[in-house]
Amino acid sequence: MNQQDFQAALELAAARTPGGIGTLGEKSVHAVLKAAYEPHVLNQEVPVGGYVADILGEDGVIEIQTRALWRLRDKLAAFLEVCAVTVVHPVYPTEWINRTDPDTGEVVRRRSSRKGGAADVLAELYPLREFLKNPQFHLRVVELETERWDIGRSRGRKQHLDRVPRAFLREWVLESPGDYRELLPQEVPETFTAEEFGRLLHQRKDDAWQSLAVLEVLGLAERTGKQGRKNLYRLTENALYEP
Repeated sequence: MNQQDFQAALELAAARTPGGIGTLGEKSVHAVLKAAYEPHVLNQEVPVGGYVADILGEDGVIEIQTRALWRLRDKLAAFLEVCAVTVVHPVYPTEWINRTDPDTGEVVRRRSSRKGGAADVLAELYPLREFLKNPQFHLRVVELETERWDIGRSRGRKQHLDRVPRAFLREWVLESPGDYRELLPQEVPETFTAEEFGRLLHQRKDDAWQSLAVLEVLGLAERTGKQGRKNLYRLTENALYEP
């Protein structure tokens, strides 16, 4: 996908969505990405292997999954029995949050403090790690700039309107272990703990541990010993396999 594809998809999704994208209850990111990867509706929502695929084309199934990749586990198992599958997963390095001041009515816009990036997909892949060596499995991570409206709290939790994509930043095409290696920071210590790795990726310790488990499956990381009760890891020079 490129910037031109994204802009065309943004317009197409808006035209197809009653009230336009960004309205309450609409999943704008999913709609835009689906239009970007397949603008023809006849190739969307197609039954395959007992499930409904977002897109079915000449290159197989494309599934747009905006969150919780673990939910794809059963679908992937069924789809991969019959064809190639490309999973498209968006991440949001830049997100703007708007809220209306209840006293003045002024709209306050701020940038989210959360630091997200393509490497976040590593922890998400932990429940799907059994599929990573399947040559039929492909992954696209799409970095987007997005915007949301904060509409207050309900039962103690912040409520937001739909996340709206505003700009396409980058697409990561992940086909081989070497591609996954590109997600990692340039400067990584020779050995490190999961906690230290998490700080490099701006991930919580549990997410960092899952990311490392995925890198181990890909042959990109290995355990080297212990530091007290903590496992020590290192990145390998070469992946242990190529699909």
